[in-house]
Amino acid sequence: MALHETKDARARDADTDVFTSALSGQILPKYQMPDDHSPSEVVYSLLHNELLLDGNAAQNLATFCTTWSDDGVHRLMNECLDKNMIDKDEYPQTAEIEARCVNILADLWNAPKGTSGTGCSTTGSSEAAMLGGLALKWRWRARRRAEGKPADRPNLVCGPVQICWEKFARYFDVELRQVPLEPGATGLLPHQLAAHVDENTIGVVAILGVTYTCDYEPVAEIAAELDRIQEEHGWDIPVHVDAASGGFVAPFLHPDVVWDFRLPRVASVNTSGHKYGLAPLGVGWIVWRTAELLPADLVFDVDYLGGDMPTFALNFSRPGGEVIAQYYLFLRLGRGGYRRVQQACADTAQYLASEIAGMGPFTLLYDGQGGLPAVSYTLTDPAGAGFTLYDLSDRLRMRGWQVPTYPLPADRQDTVMQRVLIRHGVTRDQIALLVSDLRAAVEHLAAHPQPVTTEPRSGFHH
Repeated sequence: MALHETKDARARDADTDVFTSALSGQILPKYQMPDDHSPSEVVYSLLHNELLLDGNAAQNLATFCTTWSDDGVHRLMNECLDKNMIDKDEYPQTAEIEARCVNILADLWNAPKGTSGTGCSTTGSSEAAMLGGLALKWRWRARRRAEGKPADRPNLVCGPVQICWEKFARYFDVELRQVPLEPGATGLLPHQLAAHVDENTIGVVAILGVTYTCDYEPVAEIAAELDRIQEEHGWDIPVHVDAASGGFVAPFLHPDVVWDFRLPRVASVNTSGHKYGLAPLGVGWIVWRTAELLPADLVFDVDYLGGDMPTFALNFSRPGGEVIAQYYLFLRLGRGGYRRVQQACADTAQYLASEIAGMGPFTLLYDGQGGLPAVSYTLTDPAGAGFTLYDLSDRLRMRGWQVPTYPLPADRQDTVMQRVLIRHGVTRDQIALLVSDLRAAVEHLAAHPQPVTTEPRSGFHH
């Protein structure tokens, strides 16, 4: 007769319950790796619970980034976990799909017909912007050297740009000339350029979707002013358009706004696929008007991955899934689908703007029309309101809403504002709930005035 050993039922049951496991009865290691392994489901569940302490992405109205993706994106991302975007010889179809995306964007942004535009994917629009800046610097330096002139004092002129441009200037030894805001303005104005550009200006950055207020800078007028400056001084200064958000909004909602390669002075455009491009986090794009605008000595040929591959990037290895997801969205939505998505977001933003305008204490800085699907506003009477927008942000956070408060850049830093971004997946009903919570927060703060403080307060950093 066969002999059978009995099993300890208590031990078996303990192993099947996450919260009676050995690991769940401990404080998780935070500074050293544990001595041995633990069951995957236990570790997953404990980390899943810890991540509940993060904010709810659907209520994060501070971020431009995608917070909702459909099932097709999730499945493709899972299938591409092992694909390295840099290894184009091993994953040639992923490289082909990247090239298709570049061509689609060049067409979307009206690159000249019959020319060979060029571009690439990046980890986000910040890397893409830096690549655009490097190309500006290299072309300016080559021209100066060819003319026998010094090339040691490059500068870049811009308005209230995102911090990636400050990084570019510091990392790559370029003077950043940020033009102060004029009273009532929210971005760079064309007539300000003459006082800031010179023969050492490698380019002017125009923003399609100002981070602070979400409206567009007048790219066509900026280009026209640079045309005038060239006629007067002979300085041929290119424009790089930072379309981190607007590059996926303007072509669908504002096709008559001329900001892209229809303007001969626009040399390059960067955008975030993971913002209004609707792709998951981790993909940006840079496209040059024509191939010769990307200096050849910025491109490296890599031959140790199995083939001779050109690469221009600040990063090396990075995932290919986001690029695949971007192409999936191009195919699934098409121009009509992107237009409907962005229009739905814009309609919701304009609904929010009308509710805020009628609420009493606020003055709109941007009402969601003519730029990104967003709203920005300030207190009409900051001194007499009895509360600050920072107080209002704190109050809304109690209901889970993340609404950023921050000052405008120089010379309007005395204006403190709030901004709400409407993205794909943010519904009209959610914003109606926000309006209700906003109204209740204002009523509470008005009934319970807060002590005035001169201490600096932190806002959001998006």
